[in-house]
Amino acid sequence: MSKSNSKEIGRENSASIQTESMRIDKWLWAARFFKTRSLAKAAIEGGKVHHDGDRVKVSKEVRIGMELTIQQGFDKKTVQIKALSAQRGGAPQAQLLYDETEMSVARRELLSSQRKLHNLARPEHRPSKKDRRQIHKFKEKNNHDSVADWHNDDAY
Repeated sequence: MSKSNSKEIGRENSASIQTESMRIDKWLWAARFFKTRSLAKAAIEGGKVHHDGDRVKVSKEVRIGMELTIQQGFDKKTVQIKALSAQRGGAPQAQLLYDETEMSVARRELLSSQRKLHNLARPEHRPSKKDRRQIHKFKEKNNHDSVADWHNDDAY
């Protein structure tokens, strides 16, 4: 066996062996929550990652079984760590590293549907000139009625 060949075997073994713990920024990167470790670090420092309700530091060691809460945009995911990996793999391999809690999935789906409903309430187009006149007329009428009611309330 040549010297270079033994180095390659050593590298393969060290990459495939699961360690007991690893840095949280590296795990978030390997689990594909963030595209780079720098982005993972920025999210951690920005308070977007919590463990047991407390903010974590970049150097926090994570272990199998720990529960993390990760805020990404509108989504807040609560995940339990199932495995550790020092290498970033594809999405199917990354999904094997954690389980998202059922409550987290339900909460994200509920909030997503609420956002969709909120966006549906918007009109499809700007009001026409006729529509704007009607809106203005309606507002004028209601504004005068409320002012008149307010003056009548002074009789107390």
